[in-house]
Amino acid sequence: MQLKKILVASSLVITSLAVPNAVSAQNRGTPGQFDFYVLTLSWSPDYCAKNGERDPQQCKAGKKLGFVLHGLWPQYQKGYPANCTQEKLPLTVKQQFPGLFPSDKLYSHEWKKHGTCSGKTPTEYLVLSKQLKDSVAIPPAYNRPVKPFRTTTQGLKNAFINANPELNTNSIAPYCSGSGRFLQEVFFCYSKDGKPGICSQEILNRSKKSCGQPDFLVRNVR
Repeated sequence: MQLKKILVASSLVITSLAVPNAVSAQNRGTPGQFDFYVLTLSWSPDYCAKNGERDPQQCKAGKKLGFVLHGLWPQYQKGYPANCTQEKLPLTVKQQFPGLFPSDKLYSHEWKKHGTCSGKTPTEYLVLSKQLKDSVAIPPAYNRPVKPFRTTTQGLKNAFINANPELNTNSIAPYCSGSGRFLQEVFFCYSKDGKPGICSQEILNRSKKSCGQPDFLVRNVR
């Protein structure tokens, strides 16, 4: 009987701790109320190494995609808002931005989850997404490499800073797959008005943990 009481009490404590976290994770947020943007460019060869058969549009042999737009994400200093409204992305707006995303499915997904939290119209959100994506100069080594190569977190940051002097080491946060073995994507942080900014400590810490190996492999395009 005493053991049963202890187990019940423990269960109540766990539940009470879990509920606030669950509520926080499901918080839709208020459109336009966030701290900064993250522009996320995915390294397509890594994505296609794991998802090629499920995503033939992005991963078709011979497309030779390198960095592609994953999304533009409003962020808090800790966490981020998501699915802030029910507004749909009109097909006519999507058609104004051909090739912005590597696959058609990403347009509506990114607008629904992240764009609705930006406080912008669908057109304004995609305009800013394109502007920021196009503003990032891709370093030569990452411009459709035909052979894989190895680098470090700081090596990647230095390459992007050399190509984009307005950025600094805390504006850029790479993330890795395979327990830190492969480059997966890179976060670029911007202020709410689209100026190069500083990533939150949360993002920088997660990046450091994600790419925790001494170096990582940048897969070649196919």
